[in-house]
Amino acid sequence: MKLTTTMLATTALTVAAGLAHAGGHMANEMTIVSWGGAYSNSQNKAYHEPYMEKTGVSIINDESSAEAVAKLRAMNEAGNVTWDVVDVVASDAIRLCDEGLAMEIDPDEHLAPAPDGTSAKDDFGDLLVSDCFIPQIVYSTTFGYRTDMVPEGVSAPDDICDVFDLETYPGKRALEKRPINNMEWALLCDGVAKSDVYDVLETEEGQQQALDKLDTIKDSVIWWSAGADTPQLLADGEIFMGSTYNGRLFSVIEEQNQPVAMMWDAQVFDLDGWIIPTGLSDERKARALDYIYFATDTQRLADQAKYISYGPARLSSAPLVGQHADLGIEMAPHMPTDPNNAANTFLYNYEFWADYRDDIDSKFQAWLAQ
Repeated sequence: MKLTTTMLATTALTVAAGLAHAGGHMANEMTIVSWGGAYSNSQNKAYHEPYMEKTGVSIINDESSAEAVAKLRAMNEAGNVTWDVVDVVASDAIRLCDEGLAMEIDPDEHLAPAPDGTSAKDDFGDLLVSDCFIPQIVYSTTFGYRTDMVPEGVSAPDDICDVFDLETYPGKRALEKRPINNMEWALLCDGVAKSDVYDVLETEEGQQQALDKLDTIKDSVIWWSAGADTPQLLADGEIFMGSTYNGRLFSVIEEQNQPVAMMWDAQVFDLDGWIIPTGLSDERKARALDYIYFATDTQRLADQAKYISYGPARLSSAPLVGQHADLGIEMAPHMPTDPNNAANTFLYNYEFWADYRDDIDSKFQAWLAQ
């Protein structure tokens, strides 16, 4: 095939871009850390498999994101960082960045522009909440419940405080084994106004108030650590209702066709995305940057929404969200950001949890052990 001047120029620009965001020789193996279950599957389909096919690199999947901060601290202290790219929530990214455990990212150097030439910085916009954080998705933590376990003569639960109403809605609940979201919901259902929740939670008295409210259902709670736990507990009929990520509930409802429904009230919006740990060799750092450039472009982020109901973090990706890859259903109505689902959302405070997480975590775990 004869190369035209335009084709040569385009090739040169592509090579230059690759060298700019990756640079030099790249490692041929990488470990990517995420959350497992339906979420990791969506990443495998949208990012990992196409990247491995394109580059020939070998990707090792690790499902330790729930312990990412503690493990990265330990790796850094030991001088042996074995992870290359790590999926974390935004508040953890802020903590890792503040502690020097995640490298800073220049969006316009390390991330692809939008197809129309809009810079990555503008395309991601306000979701770039940390200098070290590359957003992937907007998701929410909300509740699912078994439709066949709703008591006779009672309407289905549709209010967050129904979680605390054991008389009307008896049965086991599943809550995450950490204070985030649980403390906020407890205060909301103990009469604290939505706008005052974090002011109250800053205080010792407010923290105790939240724990006291959680005490009222503690004996009926199964505590989960992995995002796949609640969907499995719901599918098995071991709980009446439980919190988890909206995409996991989409999977159990639409893909597994279980008798489960969503309760969107007071769903907590959050961001999830990538960080690259500090302490990598030049070859591993170059590979991680190359992967990030590929996996967070406009089309890739839209592609993830074919497999799970999370909103892509780039503005340019949203119009490209179409149908589920296997089910053929439109995905937009299943997104947490859909107006019908977002009537009463609770906005997560990243900075609060970056500042208070360690202290409240220790109190929460001590309360759990009582």
